[in-house]
Amino acid sequence: MHPSVYLVKGRDKSVRRRHPWIFSRGIQRIEGKPTLGETVNVYDHQGQWLARGAFSPNSQIRVRVWTFDDEPIDVSFFQKRLQQAQLLRNVLAARDGLTGYRLIAAESDGLPGVTIDRYGDFLVCQILSAGAEAQKDALVEALKSTYPECSIYERSDVSVRKKEGLKQRTGVLYGEEPPKSLTIEENGVKINVDITGGHKTGFYLDQRDSREAAVKYVNGKRVLNCFCYTGGFGLYALKGNASEVINVDVSQPALDIARQNAEQNGFDLERAQFINADVFKLLREYRDKGETFDVVIMDPPKFAESKSQLTGACRGYKDINMLAMQILKPGGTLLSYSCSGLMDNNLFQKIIADAALDAERSVQFIERFEQAADHPIDSAYPEGFYLKGFACHVA
Repeated sequence: MHPSVYLVKGRDKSVRRRHPWIFSRGIQRIEGKPTLGETVNVYDHQGQWLARGAFSPNSQIRVRVWTFDDEPIDVSFFQKRLQQAQLLRNVLAARDGLTGYRLIAAESDGLPGVTIDRYGDFLVCQILSAGAEAQKDALVEALKSTYPECSIYERSDVSVRKKEGLKQRTGVLYGEEPPKSLTIEENGVKINVDITGGHKTGFYLDQRDSREAAVKYVNGKRVLNCFCYTGGFGLYALKGNASEVINVDVSQPALDIARQNAEQNGFDLERAQFINADVFKLLREYRDKGETFDVVIMDPPKFAESKSQLTGACRGYKDINMLAMQILKPGGTLLSYSCSGLMDNNLFQKIIADAALDAERSVQFIERFEQAADHPIDSAYPEGFYLKGFACHVA
């Protein structure tokens, strides 16, 4: 019998709406002594059963709901969730020619704290919550039976695990060690991925749709691709016949892969540069020298990991967008993105508007972007929306 969690009166509304998080302040009492990640039953204040979830005593999110149905949390449960998720990805993989995609997007695919990306025949898992950690063996068994052709690798080397009372961990869970470089394909573009050492699980799969959308803005243009990592946007700019693409990142290993990616796709490297530099400093240098571009792509890393960092993040986003506008030719295009989940769409739009005032440029928002379709947003879990972006016409 699982331990029981009883909610404060009135705190059951979100659970009845199938939101998967139960915060510590919403709990009235606990019967039994649930351990880290243990499965618990959730009841309203009158004792009506609501859900079954994972207990996390170290987190403000005290329970993450596995299911709103009376079913055991076992291998077959994870098999069912994987099969449901794969149905959507089959459609996307066929449509966009994908050999790399997000298979499980945590709460949005009904598996809180579980992120799984597929790169060819490698499944790369991030186990982010106490409940997911406690169920890891069952998850791996479900993956092995559902994807017998795949090796499974863990990339749980993320700081959020500390909030759940977990240590960071990486390594082979099943099958072979990943190669140092593995090639995936999307929209006809080949991309090398470093599963064991790259950012996140090796690549930013969530920007696929934005990369493809960028193609229509770059024909014959001089493009500056900031925070380029392994050159994803730069590859699409070359695909879109940009006259010149300058890729900038602070990581030389990432730039080396960006160059390899351009070579592998057969693009003319005379149209591409790969510059190791701090983007903030380089933008100021370009501005002070009067260097200008037709298109600037601004895809920085997450600036806000917590609410306490949001004010500083706003300043950072405003600064880089102001600098980008200052080096754009009149009539140029700014493609600007934020992957900070705490930064909502309206706030990000306001930051760009404020940056335009400071840059003394007139800006029109002409297109909106969000995460690719293999990063879905469940209707009961709006927090699943985190990536937003704008195409801006800068006069």
